[in-house]
Amino acid sequence: MNSLVKIIYLIFLSFIFLFFQASSAQEKIKIGLLVPMTGDNKEIGDSIIKAVGLAVKDIDNRLIEIYPKDTATKANQTLKSAFELSEMGIKIVIGPVFYESLTYLDEMKDLTFLSLTNKTLDLPKNVISAGINSTSQFNTIKKFLENTQVKRTIFLTPIQDYEFEVKRGMKNSKIKIFRDYEYNTEPTKLTKQIEDITNYKIRKQNLEDEIKRIKNSNEPNKERKIKRLEKKYTLGGLNFDAVVIADFDESLKSVSTSLLYTDVLPKKKYFITLNQWFDESLLNETDIQPLYYPSINKENFDNYKIKYFNAFNEDPTHLSLLSYDLVGLVYYLTLNSKAGDLNKIFKKKNSFKGKIGIFDIKNNKINHQLNFYKIEDKKLIEIF
Repeated sequence: MNSLVKIIYLIFLSFIFLFFQASSAQEKIKIGLLVPMTGDNKEIGDSIIKAVGLAVKDIDNRLIEIYPKDTATKANQTLKSAFELSEMGIKIVIGPVFYESLTYLDEMKDLTFLSLTNKTLDLPKNVISAGINSTSQFNTIKKFLENTQVKRTIFLTPIQDYEFEVKRGMKNSKIKIFRDYEYNTEPTKLTKQIEDITNYKIRKQNLEDEIKRIKNSNEPNKERKIKRLEKKYTLGGLNFDAVVIADFDESLKSVSTSLLYTDVLPKKKYFITLNQWFDESLLNETDIQPLYYPSINKENFDNYKIKYFNAFNEDPTHLSLLSYDLVGLVYYLTLNSKAGDLNKIFKKKNSFKGKIGIFDIKNNKINHQLNFYKIEDKKLIEIF
């Protein structure tokens, strides 16, 4: 091989090497991850990191690179970590986990954040809420009410920090509202409020008046009628067919129990609540069953829990499932686009099927197409 041929050959090899090196660099899918790696929520962060690693393994593409950074569940630390990710050339970030960590992220205009929060109010323009938001839940409840032809539904919302999120979801879903009430979760005040909402004292007085009237009458079989009435707690119909309780955990149980006390029974009126993440303690609350609620696909969630447990010998958090799906979502969206264009993609209408179910993406918002379940006789039953 003469010198000229050698030179041409070496130039050719160098060109090929540089081409593939540049091509490889361009094709890398770099995803930032902002989670609490220190502090009180460290365990949640650990679970999310493991879930993201599991997702990368399942996708099986070496081009995906994950860069975890600590938020410590503090806004200033989150901003610092976001800046470090930006310096690394990263454009898309999964996280932060909590709403409180989002405060300063509008300063990082070159980054797009897929936060695991389900809150949608007052978000920075570059933050997209990926949690199971109230709009997704009320869209599903609306579908159930329409399918069952329920005409009059009352809504009970606690005076809590998520009250306005609930109101936003009701408005966005355009769900039909018969009456809308807010209540104080303090037990001493709660019962009185539920009594007022259900006209309990009037209905109880109606019963007492009717028993008294029959006793003073000459009606035939009045003793039998009186015995029948004495088995009742109230008399008179309720002006609603379903009640949606926007509450969770022990507070949900307290409201439901107050409804039972005022003679509002789930066998006669639909008791509906928000996503409970398959809280198993509700299976034992037979007095408030059937109880209905929207949620992610239970079969997919169970399969994911088995996969996660087999990999790490521990149970996952539901937030880790969200993060698992978000890795797949980012990978799916970057297949036919550049990472820098992802912010534009989130403004367009897209759909993506993950373990949770189907994500609907439009105008920098993610909604979820949820399933609907009921708990009855200590069993969880899928409605649709």
